[in-house]
Amino acid sequence: MRSSLLLSITTFAYLVCALFYLAGVVFRKSSLLKMGSMIGLGTLILQTAGLLLRWWESYQLGYGHAPLSNLYESLVFAAWAIMIVYLVLEYRSKQRTLGVFPALFAFLAMAYAAFSPSVEEKIQPLIPALKSNWLIAHVITCFVGYAAFAVSCGISFIYLLKQGRKKQANPHEKGLLAFFPDLRLLDELNYQMVIFGFLWLSVGIITGSVWANSAWGTYWSWDPKETWSLITWFIYAAMLHARSVHDWRGKRVAWLSLIGFACVLFTYFGVNFLLSGLHSYGSM
Repeated sequence: MRSSLLLSITTFAYLVCALFYLAGVVFRKSSLLKMGSMIGLGTLILQTAGLLLRWWESYQLGYGHAPLSNLYESLVFAAWAIMIVYLVLEYRSKQRTLGVFPALFAFLAMAYAAFSPSVEEKIQPLIPALKSNWLIAHVITCFVGYAAFAVSCGISFIYLLKQGRKKQANPHEKGLLAFFPDLRLLDELNYQMVIFGFLWLSVGIITGSVWANSAWGTYWSWDPKETWSLITWFIYAAMLHARSVHDWRGKRVAWLSLIGFACVLFTYFGVNFLLSGLHSYGSM
């Protein structure tokens, strides 16, 4: 069996997972949410097998590198990271209703990788600058951070919807959004995800700097992706500062989380397709 088949199955499995989570919320059925969690975990295991098989296939082709080198592989890994970060959060918080957005984000990443004509699925040899063990450290740390920010984005969106509905409706009314966790818990989980993502992104920037110095002889060259990574880092740093010093909570933190994730998306997609630089691989 080829890795491409496993990863294709993964794409549609994440869609099914998202639909079960959504159905569980809409119909207020814990059994459907539990099924969503089981499908998510099973799909994550299948995707892990697909990534490991793709790694093995690269050795068969004589390239021998981790599946983290081009746009297709990074999208697949992004979906994997989002789901593993979310499932750990779900296990710790026991809040399955939050799975709708992470599963949807994972599906969209996989679907874009599978169906976009701009994404090359073929395993390719590494360019000289990428032939370094720092590749694995840098990509993994950055994408785990991005995954945490994606989960935070989903929580923030739910928070804003729930808060807006709470202002308009009777506080005792049992609507669709009432099935989600209360605002205080959503705010706390959002804060935890931002801290987690910020720490991983910080390590990712550091490992990237060390890698850049070994590859190009400079720790920082103000490449477009480096610049936007720093902008993203400052936004989340500002959010954490406002939370700890000025006790910002709730709506303001949620909006900052959405703005931060928009910067994450531009750092990943916008730089690749709109700006040229050392990190651009949109055409690969």
